[in-house]
Amino acid sequence: MEPVAMVLMVVLVILAVTAAMDDNQTQVLEGCQSSCGEIQIPYPFGVGKSSKTGKNCYLSERFNLVCTNSTLHRDRGSIPIIGINITKGQVDMMILISKSCYDKDSGPTITIGIESWLRTTYYTISSMDNKFISVGCDTYGYLNSFFDGATYSTGCLTRCYRESTIIVDGKCSGIGCCQVDIPAGMRNNTVQAFSFENFNRSLGFNNCSYAFVAKHGNYTFSKDHLENLPYERMPVVFDWSVGNERCEESLKSGTNVCKGNSNCEESEAGNGYLCKCKEGYQGNPYHPIGCIDIDECKTGKHKCISESNCLNTNGSYTCFCPKGQTGNGTKEQGGCQHQNLLPKVLIGASGGTIAVVVATSLFILTHQKRKHIKLKQQYFKQNGGLMLLQQLSTREESSQITQIFTSEELKKATNNYDENLILGRGGYGTVFKGFLDNNRIVAIKKSKIVDQSQTEQFINEVIVLSQINHRNIVKLLGCCLEEEVPLLVYEFVNNGTLFDFIHNQIQNNVNNLLTWNTRLRIAAEAASALSYLHSAASIPIIHRDVKSANILLDDNYTAKVSDFGASRLVPLDQQALATMVQGTIGYLDPEYMQTSQLTEKSDVYSFGVVLVELLTSEKPLSFDRTEEKRSLALYFLSYLKEDRLFEVVRVDLLSEENKQEIEEVAFLAAKCLRLNGDERPSMKEVAMELEGLQLMQKHRWINGNKNLEETCYLLPSSSSKTCEYGDSSCHKNAGYDSIRDQVLISFDDGR
Repeated sequence: MEPVAMVLMVVLVILAVTAAMDDNQTQVLEGCQSSCGEIQIPYPFGVGKSSKTGKNCYLSERFNLVCTNSTLHRDRGSIPIIGINITKGQVDMMILISKSCYDKDSGPTITIGIESWLRTTYYTISSMDNKFISVGCDTYGYLNSFFDGATYSTGCLTRCYRESTIIVDGKCSGIGCCQVDIPAGMRNNTVQAFSFENFNRSLGFNNCSYAFVAKHGNYTFSKDHLENLPYERMPVVFDWSVGNERCEESLKSGTNVCKGNSNCEESEAGNGYLCKCKEGYQGNPYHPIGCIDIDECKTGKHKCISESNCLNTNGSYTCFCPKGQTGNGTKEQGGCQHQNLLPKVLIGASGGTIAVVVATSLFILTHQKRKHIKLKQQYFKQNGGLMLLQQLSTREESSQITQIFTSEELKKATNNYDENLILGRGGYGTVFKGFLDNNRIVAIKKSKIVDQSQTEQFINEVIVLSQINHRNIVKLLGCCLEEEVPLLVYEFVNNGTLFDFIHNQIQNNVNNLLTWNTRLRIAAEAASALSYLHSAASIPIIHRDVKSANILLDDNYTAKVSDFGASRLVPLDQQALATMVQGTIGYLDPEYMQTSQLTEKSDVYSFGVVLVELLTSEKPLSFDRTEEKRSLALYFLSYLKEDRLFEVVRVDLLSEENKQEIEEVAFLAAKCLRLNGDERPSMKEVAMELEGLQLMQKHRWINGNKNLEETCYLLPSSSSKTCEYGDSSCHKNAGYDSIRDQVLISFDDGR
């Protein structure tokens, strides 16, 4: 038995040593010095490099310490460190006392412990754990702090002309000894002690002035200190922190050093943060191992009736009762009692009742789910879903033409139509930003009303619009027909509308982005899109609500024509449609308003207003302007007729190089704004005219006269000869003057 006992003793000793080593390893990095004399050095502080890894034993330079002759101090200083607390984020240092003394042989001598004060922003004097103290009878002392390019000071004074009974041992009440609280955030500090009158009135019993900071409870005043203060240094508590960012910023930037089972907390030291173990955990939150679970059951830190009724869990514990007993197993709330059968009977009865309630609830939920499915099927059929499926089945690659979304997909994409995801509201409905399962961002339009008599036409429009593939037209991706009102899903264009960029430039600070060149390109792209809708689509489409708010811009400021809520397909055998007048005041074609006859030239008129917006940066209709200037179109045309164009054009758009381009765009806008729709150019002609101006812009090196002679103006003119589509030659009289004359003559004809 004796050898067995020896083996058990050896095992116990090994376990104890291992536990001590493990506890030490959680405080310092592997191969690093754990103490200096009697002072422990927990990580993130450290001395030198690891003997095993060769890496720094400290987190950063601010935590780099030196151990010399069993005295611990900072790497760049000689101030002794006597304690480090990583839980509070504090370090205790021994700081020199500042004093000014009278020497009868050489006169007053001032001694200031400047070398003792930390010239760093990393450590601040703890305002909660220290006091500033001055001792003497002809004394005033300062605590100075230097940061943010300024000096901040606090201090106190004490005067007494002779020893008096009001100077009491143990009391620093203001006579002989004074003390003040220290403001928070004092760093880069010095302490100064001075005499008011060179000790003239206190000489003999008080020849020195003292000033210092002391940790609470570490200094007790004595009258003997007026003759001689027997201390050179005082313990001072400093706050420290990790990093230069607050918790939120460090977590976002990925620089936070708090390890497992710990929380980040803001530091009292100003910038930076501290790490604290979560409740139920202990250890070093900066160490790679992190904080470890406290076994409350074994350490006795529990409230269970006994250790055998305690179950340790991660970060906590639970109490339980032995089999055959009831209760919560705690000392405070009754502990455990023997069970009786009545509760079991009651539980059985209530269990049966609960089962009936659950079964009934499941039946109701199932019934409601079936009802909801039937309602979705009804809406799908009512909104033309069967018709859409039939048309898609007859087309090749139909899956790439129109996608049919379920209502659940779009609810999930919009977080059940969260108002925070609303991109905009209009006369036809609300547009939400949505996130599909494939991470694609889309715009989902939820209409307000639907005309059941127009179901077939709606489905035809969905088919046609989904086939449109033009870089300057917002792509229709699909629809959802399972709601009472159909939903349309478009590609998402993320940079806002042309209206916002023209009229809200102060907010967006994009004055330099929407230069004349950018505006001309946007106009050409939008015109190209409308031209495509009018003449290149399989069935001509009239947009019906052309305006700057319906021209979206992507990150490259590429124009995308959007919002086809008011659009109408034009049968190939018809030139116009009789419709209820719809659109936006300020952009509406006057001829359309009078006749209710919708033609492609209605879009041309509206686009003319957009051109004027680009030229002037004015809103189409504004009651802030005078009555004669309320309508931008009329206001613009009147100035153009009076040859005052450059009085309405935005000043910062003008330059000597682009004046002619601006004039030509202005006269093009005037043609679009003719009252008689037949006299307006087609969108195709407008697009080619703008494209031609862009080409001229790219080749400014061409001689001006040669440019006038050789450039084809793409709009019909009343002059004797101009360039038409397909012409192989151009004549001189197709120049700028003839275009201007033609436009000005048309003003008089239109009136």
